[in-house]
Amino acid sequence: MTSGTQIAPTPVAPIVPRKIGRRRRVHKLGWNLLGLLVLAVMVFPVYWMVATAFKPGQQILSYTPQWIPRPPTLSNFRDAINQPFFWDAVKNSLIIVVIAVAASMVLAFVAAVALAKYRFTGRKLFIVLMIGVLMLPPTGLIIPLYVVLAKYHLTNALTGVVITYMTFVLPFAVWTLRGFIVGIPKELEEAAMVDGSSRLGAFVRILLPLVAPGLVATSVFAFVTSWNEYIFAAVLLSDQKNQTLTVWLSYFYGTSRNVDWGGLMAASTLTAIPVVVFFLIVQRRIAFGLTAGAVKGG
Repeated sequence: MTSGTQIAPTPVAPIVPRKIGRRRRVHKLGWNLLGLLVLAVMVFPVYWMVATAFKPGQQILSYTPQWIPRPPTLSNFRDAINQPFFWDAVKNSLIIVVIAVAASMVLAFVAAVALAKYRFTGRKLFIVLMIGVLMLPPTGLIIPLYVVLAKYHLTNALTGVVITYMTFVLPFAVWTLRGFIVGIPKELEEAAMVDGSSRLGAFVRILLPLVAPGLVATSVFAFVTSWNEYIFAAVLLSDQKNQTLTVWLSYFYGTSRNVDWGGLMAASTLTAIPVVVFFLIVQRRIAFGLTAGAVKGG
């Protein structure tokens, strides 16, 4: 072999990239399986509640788990609806939640605009106090709120419960909406005002549509929180005609050891339906609002 002769290098297969790709796929598969496991753990109690609501009494008390009710029955739902004060509880819950959510959204939006767009004395202190209220456990406010409401004769009244719910819904709503408003460029309002629009017109045409996704998302949180609340309603409302659905639901336990599990699960399913329906109604609006806001912002 002469010195001028060169041997062509043998091509080496890209082993390392294949190994990296395989590891990534295995890693991704592991996270997907973990996510499915967490989803199953979260969904199973809900499924078991709904399935038990459709089971006859023999299948509910059977030692052998019945995963699917066969045959399904609606007797548990009839028993739940025919319980005393059911429709009163539905009416009270709707009144309290609708008023609390609507009033909280209006006040929170005005406060969020003031905190995001204007500079005034005590602004930072207000934000710190608001965060401090969010850090407090709600149960720690039961006694002070009860004393204040009792002083003004608002205990055992729906008005007192509405005010109570607003105390822990408003701070979160203000903080959340402030984040949405801060993310909107002020140049959009200024451009609208340059085109001849007033400040109110720029607010309605520019700011309000862009904050709509935040309003809807915050209202979902406020609705779910107020609808599922139990402790404040149980403490403040002593008359069964004024109690909410969650408090009415607790009477299924009673003082006897024999609990009507079928009726309890059916009543729990009926209690959860308004939250699911409300979320399904606003779900598309949230996605559409976020997309529209991103397009307009660009």
